[in-house]
This record gives sequence, C-alpha cells and structure tokens, in this order.
Amino acid sequence: MFYEGLLTDEEKAVQKEARRFAREEVSPDFIRALDRDEITYPRRYVEKLAEHNLLGLRFDPQWGGRGLPWTAEVVVEEEIGVLGTTLGCAYVMPSIVGEALHVFGTRAQKEKFLKPMLEGQLIAAEALTEPRGGSDFFGATTTAEDKGEYFLLNGQKRFVVGATEADFFLVYCRTNFDEDAHKYGKISVLLVERGPGIDTEYQYGLMGTRGGGTGRLVFRNVEVPKANLIGELHGGALVFHQMMIPERLTSAAASLGVRAGLEVAARYSDKRMAFGKPIRKYQGVNFMVADAITRLDAARALVYMAAKSVDQNTPNCRRLVSEAKKFATDTAWEVANKAMQIMGGIGYTDVYPIEKMIRDTRLTQIWTGTNEIMNLMIQHEYFNEVLTGGMETRDMELDATRIDGNDEKCFTDMDMWQVHDRGSEA
Repeated sequence: MFYEGLLTDEEKAVQKEARRFAREEVSPDFIRALDRDEITYPRRYVEKLAEHNLLGLRFDPQWGGRGLPWTAEVVVEEEIGVLGTTLGCAYVMPSIVGEALHVFGTRAQKEKFLKPMLEGQLIAAEALTEPRGGSDFFGATTTAEDKGEYFLLNGQKRFVVGATEADFFLVYCRTNFDEDAHKYGKISVLLVERGPGIDTEYQYGLMGTRGGGTGRLVFRNVEVPKANLIGELHGGALVFHQMMIPERLTSAAASLGVRAGLEVAARYSDKRMAFGKPIRKYQGVNFMVADAITRLDAARALVYMAAKSVDQNTPNCRRLVSEAKKFATDTAWEVANKAMQIMGGIGYTDVYPIEKMIRDTRLTQIWTGTNEIMNLMIQHEYFNEVLTGGMETRDMELDATRIDGNDEKCFTDMDMWQVHDRGSEA
C-alpha cells in the first residue's frame, strides 16, 4: 500500500476510508458470485460507494466530488483494487466518464449526468472500441449524422464494460464525412441514454473480470439530442486525448491491488512446511517474495509520481502516465504469477483466490491501450523531450576523449554537428 511517509493527512484519511470500505462493505460471497457470472453488474456496489462519497474524488464538490488531487485518487484505487478487476473497473468508470463531463461538459450536462452518476443514481459506460477497430481508434465506423435537431447514431461498440446495465454511454463516433478530413477532425463524442435502438447483442464469456456486464452494443437509428454533444463538433480527438490520462492512470493504480495476492502467498509460505521448515526459509521462495515486493514498490512509486505530475501539469506527465500503466500492469501480472509459483499446485486450484487473480490481471495489460501501445507513447514522448532540446541537462557527448573525431561520426550532414566547436566553448 502507499506508504504514510509519502502521503498528506488528507490522503491518509481517504486511504483509511477506502480500506475500511473494501474490508467491511464487500462480502466474499459477493465476489465469488461475480466470478461465477451470477451477477450481471454490481450496481448495488456502486451505490454503496456513492453512499460513502468515494466516487469521483477529483471532481468539484458541487457535482458530488471532493475536489481531491490525483494523488489521493490513486491511493484509493489501490485499496479498491484488492477487490479484483471487476469491482476496480466499476469503481473507476465514474472517474473516466466523469473526466469528459467535468472538463468538457456544459452545466446542464453536469446536472443531468455527472451529479447523479456520482450519487450512484446513474451507471455510466464508455463505448470506444469497435469490432474492426481496437487500437485504431480514429478509424471508428460508428456514425452520427446531423439531422438538424438531433444526431442519428448507427454502428457497433465492443468490449463495453457495463453494456448490460449502464444508463448512459459515452460514445465516440464519426461525424465528419469529408474524405479529405484529417483523422483528428472526424470524430465527435456523444452522451447516449439507453433507450430504443440500443441493444446489448452479445455478452462476453470472459476468462476473468467477470460480472461486469461486458458486451457488444449495437446502435440502430438512435436519435441523440444535439444537447448531448460533449465538447465541439468533430472535436472528439481533444476529448480522447484528455481521457487517456484517467483511463490509464486508474488502470495502473487499481493494478496495485495485486498486493493482496502476494500477502496470501507470503502467509502461506510461513505455514507450509517442507523438509522440516517453512518454505519461506528457502531462497527459491523468499527471493521470489523479494522480487515481487520490490517491483510492487517501484510500480507504486511510479504511479504516485505520475499522479503528481498530472496534478502539476508537468510537460512529461503523459509519458509518465503511459509508463505507470505499462509498468504497474506488467508488475501485477508478474506478481500474480509469482504468488502462484510460491504456493505451488494448491495455488492453481480454486481453494485459494490466486487463480482468479491471474485470470483477472491478464486483462489489465490489454485494456485502456495495450502495453505495446504504451511503448509507442513512451518512446514518442521521450524522443520529443530529447530531440527538441527542452531537457536543459548536461551534454555528456562533450565529455568524450576524442571530441574532435568528427569523421567517425557518420551523420548525413556534418555541418549540423559542430562538436569540436561546442567543446571548445567550455
């Protein structure tokens, strides 16, 4: 868990609230029922979160939030993350959809959607991925034609968490049909209320993360009021750009809840005897524990740093968010597997929850942008930082013994590389 030495008093207090909620308000029977797909969607759980004022912590109090920083939210998300990915996702969805409403929504939209969502009266879902889309977000084929007083929405969205239960959807769709339009000027974002023409045509049988009502939505001639447009017409790229921060940072923070599985394995290793002593006394086991907790602490530090950078709007915040998502979810997968390895064969059975944790955790490396997409984002942002000269750090290249060896520096235009002259300036 996030260590007290890093946290403000406000963050410590809300951490304790979330930990108490996870411990006392969610029963093991409920979690087991979710995993057996006996529950379509955990609506009552979301309502309980709202009753404890734990939804949308970052948002303005007038809409039901607490006005807390990102650093406080990620602390809470780890505590909720111990409940598994289904309940973790249900918890962060108001933060994700709420971001679009809080940043781009009109006052009327906030009154109609944001406030009741944070009060637990409305369930929201994000409809982004398409059957033939995936990471090719701007290739969306779902369309919304301008019909004067309303948009006529047609198309399909896939892997929508809450598809079976949500009261409204945040839908990305094409509104600019000019063949020469730039890809960033093709998409708009609509708030679409459940009603005629909206069908959940397929509910997925998932390996893990069950009970979240994940399905495929089909829109057939759905009339969406013009008042439900989020941001500017054809301005969906700007909304998407903003939304990637909460999508990825919440995923990273909630993934830290895998610590609960490591705790199970550590306690087991202290009780399980082999050759006359607890297996935790053997290096093969205790080194796995050491590796796992080190990675978890490193992931936790990166998540907190990314949250701090978003709060302060630093130039490198998007890179740090992508790093946090990639590293934290990869860490969660590795820690889950180490926990199973420590426990041996019994960890592979349903006598312990480790096998569920592995099934749940695998998805985190895929959703909200695969970790390969995170790599693309990270390298792109880093090269921008280095090649634009904005880092203002010491140029170590000048420290070379043969600084004047220009002929050996095989660049196309040697006039651009006046290394010797730069070195002599010192």
